[in-house]
Amino acid sequence: MTSPSVLDLVSAPSRAAPESGIVEIVNYGREVEGLVKLWVGEGDLPTPAFIADAATRALAAGETFYTWQRGIPPLRKALAQYHTTMLGRPFEPDRFFVTVGGMHAVIVAVRMIVEAGDEVIVPGPAWPNVPAAIELAGGTVKLLPMDYRPQGWTLDLERLEAMAAAPRAKAILINSPANPTGWTADKETLAAILSIARKHGLWILADEVYGRFVPAGERAASFHDVAEDGERILYVNTFSKNWAMTGWRLGWLEAPPELGQVIENLVQYTTSGVPSFLQHGGIAAIEHGDSFLAYQIERAKRGQAILEAALSESNRVSYAKPGGGFYLFPTIDGIDDTRVLAKRLVDEAGVGVAPGTSFGPGGERFFRLCCARNEGEIRTAAERLADWLRKL
Repeated sequence: MTSPSVLDLVSAPSRAAPESGIVEIVNYGREVEGLVKLWVGEGDLPTPAFIADAATRALAAGETFYTWQRGIPPLRKALAQYHTTMLGRPFEPDRFFVTVGGMHAVIVAVRMIVEAGDEVIVPGPAWPNVPAAIELAGGTVKLLPMDYRPQGWTLDLERLEAMAAAPRAKAILINSPANPTGWTADKETLAAILSIARKHGLWILADEVYGRFVPAGERAASFHDVAEDGERILYVNTFSKNWAMTGWRLGWLEAPPELGQVIENLVQYTTSGVPSFLQHGGIAAIEHGDSFLAYQIERAKRGQAILEAALSESNRVSYAKPGGGFYLFPTIDGIDDTRVLAKRLVDEAGVGVAPGTSFGPGGERFFRLCCARNEGEIRTAAERLADWLRKL
């Protein structure tokens, strides 16, 4: 009798969890000398010293014990004040829950609202981690393909309405500004989505991680602009992008206060809370990080402009100008499999990109470029891509 493989003994959802197509390309090109790496969703700036120093002081002061599962009170107060300032109306600390990065906030949110067989509507192409979290929780992802034109990506609200009416529909994921497409919903679109969710009794999972990275103004439109108190909306956010803290794994979930004990329990049974000394870095980021964030936004704008100029030299390249975020998501006429393209660009152009195949159906013809890098690297990548395109 043949013994089963150890792999066969683990749960089916775990076995079915997809390999990251981005990580595949990173591993493929990781040791290539001189490669310009625009493949992952982070900038190249280290965390500012004023943030690191705040965490270091807390560490030196002995804040190394178990702490508040919902987050230390000073950070939750700072998050409330941050939202009050940004949105122009008062927020209370009891709406905010500190998590181990934005991904942990996603997992907690999904575990709260998704049960086996529930359907979650996900406009795509989409960042793959959230659909994976939904499926690991036993839910079913119902992809709503967005329409691409060089003028912009659009969400078909009639199709959304039809999918929301399905008997097993439970929630709608809205990532705006979107990774990877840059699609950014205006206030009217968010109001229409909320109206559909209300009509069919659905939750909204609002991923507003890139809400500050917009071409003009302080922020993108938010569901906060159109929602009332007590709505079925869970907001996911993170310190990672705004304040160059990707490695800190520090994020937050905003939810109706009535869910506080449920969220505390889920944090307890997944991570037992975020290290207290790291949370002091988060306080410093919120209270003193405006100028650094403004610098990051301006830097990403310059990087985007440089890459756009290089890609626009080729009549085979098209892309929708992003409304927010810090990515470009172009397509090359005649190339339908960007997993293969990404490896070619590593080998032939010396540029690392994220293949659109990583972002699910609808992304296959596209590739993602991160614009949040130093200008020298961006210019080198732009020149290499333009040269490669001329030879194509």
